[in-house]
Amino acid sequence: MSAVQQTVLAANEASEHRPLIITLFALFVLATLGITIWAGRQTKDAADFYAGGRQFSAFQNGLAVSGDYMSAASFLGIAGAIAIFGYDGFLYSIGFLVAWLVALLLVAEPLRNSGRYTMGDVLAYRMRQRPVRTAAGTSTIVVSIFYLLAQMAGAGVLVSLLLGITSDAGKILIVALVGILMIVYVSIGGMKGTTWVQMVKAVLLIGGTLLITFLVLLKFNFNISDLLGTAAENSGKGAAFLEPGLQYGATGTSKLDFISLGIALVLGTAGLPHILIRFYTVPDAKAARKSVNWAIGIIGGFYLMTIALGFGAAALISQEEIIASNPSGNTAAPLLALHLGGVDSTWGAILLATISAVAFATILAVVAGLTLASSSSFAHDIYANVIRKGKASGAEEVRAARWATVFIGVISIGLGALARDLNVAGLVALAFAVAASANLPTILYSLFWKRFTTQGALWSIYGGLIVAVGLVLFSPVVSGDPKAMFPEVDFAWFPLKNPGIISIPFGFLMGWLGTVLSKEEPDAKKYAELEVRSLTGTGAH
Repeated sequence: MSAVQQTVLAANEASEHRPLIITLFALFVLATLGITIWAGRQTKDAADFYAGGRQFSAFQNGLAVSGDYMSAASFLGIAGAIAIFGYDGFLYSIGFLVAWLVALLLVAEPLRNSGRYTMGDVLAYRMRQRPVRTAAGTSTIVVSIFYLLAQMAGAGVLVSLLLGITSDAGKILIVALVGILMIVYVSIGGMKGTTWVQMVKAVLLIGGTLLITFLVLLKFNFNISDLLGTAAENSGKGAAFLEPGLQYGATGTSKLDFISLGIALVLGTAGLPHILIRFYTVPDAKAARKSVNWAIGIIGGFYLMTIALGFGAAALISQEEIIASNPSGNTAAPLLALHLGGVDSTWGAILLATISAVAFATILAVVAGLTLASSSSFAHDIYANVIRKGKASGAEEVRAARWATVFIGVISIGLGALARDLNVAGLVALAFAVAASANLPTILYSLFWKRFTTQGALWSIYGGLIVAVGLVLFSPVVSGDPKAMFPEVDFAWFPLKNPGIISIPFGFLMGWLGTVLSKEEPDAKKYAELEVRSLTGTGAH
């Protein structure tokens, strides 16, 4: 049977069981909406909306952090990248996991101790409030929107596969519906609702991945060597499929692109706004540190299972069918579920619908977390402390956050519609690069460098942000490539698909240069207070 015939058969099978698929989807969405409404009724003030009342345990927050982190990029993008590029695709899993060590060792505990709700709280403690909070809010919103692009693209691809939607208009409508659900989740539930949805979603995702992993290994009698060998043979690339260089390494440019990607993945997590605000939902620094330990364990187990997802898809599905379904491989995991259950069986349709519904719940939960991070930063940093100069009440802040949610949702829908055909793991890697370029240098300098000044913070944030976003705009991700966002035009002069190798050192350099050239005298007393607070948590909240 040819790849086209297999894809048509899969589509017909999905069509026959469409009522079942729609029912499962509806149940997942209604369940998460129910949780959001329940949590929303318990949201009484700004502390509840921003930080869930700081009532979550280390395990609960670790589960929620895992839910926030294991996004569409992890479940759909990495599986697709491995299915198409083998070893080089698995590098995403390694990079995403190693990044947590940076977050654990450098950021989690001192950040939890030093701030209240946002990254801007930490930066503004020893620097001029208004310019630093404006910069922190701007950076948070830009990074969150980059990350949202990946989730929107994943949602469009996933639902299009299940509902048989092939038109661009239909895919754009799906992206819009996800955006509307996202707005509802954040506006009603705040941090409490988002956290509970993240926990439920993490359990579902781990459960679904365990099931697929078990079925893949069962197919190969739990012989991983046999699985990898079959994947290499079926890929049409032979031994090269299991070796470095299929995607990165053929040319000098691709080698640089790999280094750039690796730097962005490893350093990006510690600067992601939606991950950073999770450290404020626990009662103390010890719980923040323990929650990261829980997250590393849960996420590590999940990324090990991506071997079964990606190589299982490569072994059981032809490359032509994977690419025919989606050029970037984003549907490899759902197609694997269908093939494991049987393309022409009810069990196959049930497995496809269940795994796809879990992936959809993953997307909804992550977009809610991202939107909450950016709307909270706008309301708390820009509206309350810059526009209202600290005179806004808690109720006014929450109202501003809800309006910001709508605005950010609309922007994300528009950009997500443009990015619907790009690989979601690659899109998330861009968000990591922007976060590591703008946020991470400023956070580390602020926490650990006594001389750091307001000018250094502004140069670091805006310098890293402008260079990272600018290089992405003029890279093959946006134009000049058949898989670009705008493939019909070519204004790409930056050859790499990830800007991290340039923009991250530039962010650190600008922070240092801005401080050295600043005429501002650092406040030694404020730094001493921040140092005590970051180490002990005394007076933090």
